[in-house]
Amino acid sequence: MSAPDPDDGQAGTGGGEGGVVRFVLPVLVLAVGVLAWDLTVRINDIPPYVLPSPGTVLRTLVVDWPILWSSLLTTLATTLEGFVAAAVGGIAIALLFSRSKWLEYSLFPYAIMLQVTPVIAIAPLLLIYLPQQTAVVICAWIVAFFPVLANTMQGLKSVDRNLSGLFRLYGASPLQTLRYLKWPSALPHILTGLRIAGGLSLIGAVVAEIAAGAAGAGSGLAYRIAESGYRLNIPRMFAALLLLSLAGVVIYMLLALASYLVLRRWHDSALGKEG
Repeated sequence: MSAPDPDDGQAGTGGGEGGVVRFVLPVLVLAVGVLAWDLTVRINDIPPYVLPSPGTVLRTLVVDWPILWSSLLTTLATTLEGFVAAAVGGIAIALLFSRSKWLEYSLFPYAIMLQVTPVIAIAPLLLIYLPQQTAVVICAWIVAFFPVLANTMQGLKSVDRNLSGLFRLYGASPLQTLRYLKWPSALPHILTGLRIAGGLSLIGAVVAEIAAGAAGAGSGLAYRIAESGYRLNIPRMFAALLLLSLAGVVIYMLLALASYLVLRRWHDSALGKEG
């Protein structure tokens, strides 16, 4: 009889302990950072218009919540529109490229040009020729589009050659090959591209809103940040930045959760989390 493996008894609890550690460590780092920030402000007696304390930022967030919340919803709406356009367009064009090498060779360099051109340089030009909201959404789409396209193309090209040969041997149609072989193989890559695109679409929306610089009830959170800088309302600027950061984290977590739910029953990257 073989001796029991000492690790077997810990197998059921290892995942839970790892989850607790992954949650506790970032919270501790955040607490230390906030404490160091507060002590720096108090010890050096720094005025709020130079560097507000964490408490001042939180009070500003509560007092200015109606304005900041409305602006956050405007920015999130633009982010969602840009993200959906990038997801649909990136996946659709990658599928077209997979069907025609000539189309890929003709158009892919222009997709790279969109990716490497700074959106802050494109936004003023778009604002000249397009309505403001349309231009802002296009900027969010430009930033988020390429990761979806590139990851989808990589996934479609990562099909196992033996399986591809087997499908050809059995006379599978192109649609059947795409549905039962290429799409499942590409899905983890596509979901990775979508996770990247979620944060980038928020960045694109913020940059475009700053370039637009439009005031009013429909102003996005980026305009509030710029406005606070002009008026030296630094606590409101920090509060708006805090909301943007939290929004980015929530977007990433939601997309990561969606990816896990899609892949958890069959892909190794998600199956590893079950243990």
